Amino acid sequence: MEIPLLKEIVIVLGISIVIILAFQKIKVPSILGFLMAGIIVGPSAFNLLSSSHEVELLSEIGIIFLLFIIGIELSFSGLMKIRKTVFIGGGLQVGGTILITALVSMALGVEINTAVFIGFLISLSSTAIVLKMLQEKGEIESPHGRVALGILIFQDIIVVPMMLLTPILAGKSDNIGETLLILLVKLIGVGAVVFVLQRYIVPFVFKLVVKSKNRELFILTTIVFCFSVAWLTSSVGLSLALGAFFAGLIISESEYSHQATANVLPFREIFISFFFISVGSLLDLSFFINNVVYILLFVLAVLLIKMLVVAVVTFILKTQPRTTFMSALSIFQVGEFSLLLSTVGLQNDLLPNELYQYFLSVSIITMALTPFILQKSHGFSDFLLKAAIPKGVRKRLNNRKLEQSSSEVDQVQKWSDHVVIVGYGLNGQNISRVTSHIDIPYVIVEMDYDAIAEAKRKNQPIVFGDAADPEILKHINIQKARVVVIAISDPSATKKIISSVRLFSQTVYIIVRTRFVKEIDENMKVGADEVIPEEFETSIEIFTRVLKQYMITQSDIENIVTSIRSYDYQMLTSIKPTSKNAMFQQLDIPNKEVATLHVQHGDNDIAGKSIVDSGMGKKYNVTVLAIKRGRKYISEIQPTTKIEIDDLVYIFGTSQDINTLNKVIKF
Repeated sequence: MEIPLLKEIVIVLGISIVIILAFQKIKVPSILGFLMAGIIVGPSAFNLLSSSHEVELLSEIGIIFLLFIIGIELSFSGLMKIRKTVFIGGGLQVGGTILITALVSMALGVEINTAVFIGFLISLSSTAIVLKMLQEKGEIESPHGRVALGILIFQDIIVVPMMLLTPILAGKSDNIGETLLILLVKLIGVGAVVFVLQRYIVPFVFKLVVKSKNRELFILTTIVFCFSVAWLTSSVGLSLALGAFFAGLIISESEYSHQATANVLPFREIFISFFFISVGSLLDLSFFINNVVYILLFVLAVLLIKMLVVAVVTFILKTQPRTTFMSALSIFQVGEFSLLLSTVGLQNDLLPNELYQYFLSVSIITMALTPFILQKSHGFSDFLLKAAIPKGVRKRLNNRKLEQSSSEVDQVQKWSDHVVIVGYGLNGQNISRVTSHIDIPYVIVEMDYDAIAEAKRKNQPIVFGDAADPEILKHINIQKARVVVIAISDPSATKKIISSVRLFSQTVYIIVRTRFVKEIDENMKVGADEVIPEEFETSIEIFTRVLKQYMITQSDIENIVTSIRSYDYQMLTSIKPTSKNAMFQQLDIPNKEVATLHVQHGDNDIAGKSIVDSGMGKKYNVTVLAIKRGRKYISEIQPTTKIEIDDLVYIFGTSQDINTLNKVIKF
């Protein structure tokens, strides 16, 4: 039995793979690859889509997932932190672009309703392309990155009201006031349902699901919830996309939001590809070729209008001139939500086919230009600063203070140089207790409901989610963490987490807790730096106490323990008996390490003397790497550098030499 849609899926996705692989070489976003695939399979090229209606249905599902994730990411608390940039900057940008575009369109003979709708389309930029490019360049936290983020957030919000207003612009209602009133009543009704769901039903349901510890059930519940709210809004005459957006907002304030995003993202990526493919298939190649000159002129007009508006908006926000140019060069394109909105305009006969073809062509070209312009944006900005602004004006502008509030800069909690603790069992609790006591920043990742509840009672920084999911790792800023401690008892999950972490960072130090020694090699191979098996740590603790009863010195005991751990517990796992001579011969092998020693009193040969006079090198055979004095770090160590009481000295040497020196400066 042949399934027609299956053939379409294989064809369009197969072509997409080839195109995207080629585009990756020149660093062009995958969105353009899907649009290009749609053009190729469309009726104006090879006409390979015989089940175009089914492909459109798949694209509708992609839109639902897209709006759902946008809703999750746009939490109310997050919006309040950058409200000035979002609502003032975003509002002025969207409003100004709509006004200028509508006036230009009417001057060209376009009717006012269609002109305003074209303003809607041109005012929206590409969140997907811009944010991805800024993240790759590490500029999301830069001044122009924050401006772009705030404006893009407003655009993502305003697209929902635009979709609701489109039928009214199309003249589908004779009484606009009555239509708006009915629309308002519907929104209030849906809002009341959303409030009840967010306050009472969703937390209760997700609590039961999380307690079940069933990942498949969590994914299923998330998707059913998304589609249920979408179906609710559709049944009262509102859009599916609006319902999906509301569903995302409901989950956004809960601790389950990041894991829900991680679970839905694969579905969104698959289905949204069909949306861009279906849009690309609508482009008429013959129209494009015949009208390429006009299309390029419209592209130039769009660039000038959007850049001019963004420049004025950033000036009103009192940003520096460089930030103004960089922001204008970031969000000049027509975005993916414009493509979504244009299909609504087509359905309501608001956008004639000829104008739609112009719009499609302009959208594809501006999105294609984005990666290249963003890559060169610094050079362009420097050129514009020198050429476009007179010296006197530039000097006065550079003297202005950046008056943005620090609270608006910090839109989300950002961890840096922190410890990531995976699992909040006994080990995780002990680690968090110690890190908290000595003021080391940390965050816990956990999926067990009871453990999360316990952590919240203790005001611990905890995130619900699977630490193997890239979205969760991005949320906890894994690339800026110093240490990751994996304190769970699932061997396969541990290896997945290590592999996922290594995709983000090759420098973070990964410590793994396992139950058995046999798991050491497996975890080290996938990227762990240190593996601590519980199986023999108990044995080490027991024989340490035994040796104390035989009056063995503490330094000798520490040397033995260090040797056992350094050689992956071979002394305890060896089948053949090892002679005492062989054992102690092994302990004589130098085991270099870095340690931190605290200079606690001055009655010794170290405190108050320079490094060369103290004999740190000749007498104790250690190298001083750095010194922490109060809050100041001394990293450029000279022979004349003095060591003072209460210094923290970072040294490098054998464990025996370090222990010898520690006794001198501590007791």
